[in-house]
Amino acid sequence: MHKQAEEEREWEEDDDQVVMAVGILHQSRKHHRGSQPGCGPNINRRRHSWGRYRMQFHLFNKIMHHVCNYDTYFVQKYDATRVLGLLLEQKLTASLRLLAFGASADQVDEIVRMRKSTILESLVRFCNVIETLYMKDYLRKPTPRDLQRLL
Repeated sequence: MHKQAEEEREWEEDDDQVVMAVGILHQSRKHHRGSQPGCGPNINRRRHSWGRYRMQFHLFNKIMHHVCNYDTYFVQKYDATRVLGLLLEQKLTASLRLLAFGASADQVDEIVRMRKSTILESLVRFCNVIETLYMKDYLRKPTPRDLQRLL
């Protein structure tokens, strides 16, 4: 009986902490109004011209189009409930984040809003496509001429 009363007290304390945390979060969000009617227009920050993953935007687009044309998995399609599936950019972003930053699928799933299994499937398919498309030109052993040029 004493143990049960102690557990109930701990639950009440936990509940109080959760209520306080929600209150603090609500107060911090109170000052941020977001887009409001009558406010000035958004500032064009030219985000479309920024590089992605330290590569030029046109290179990212080129790779994106090659991948999309090679494997139809990356094309956005309707699912069985007639709802559009994931964007090509989401699948590529997940794959590139895993490769570029050494992130885990658990870390990436919150960013791209995909299931872990979909992220891993996207990674495997992306690697297969890149290997198939670019092996001959970029993913080969260096020739003696290449080594000479590099050294």
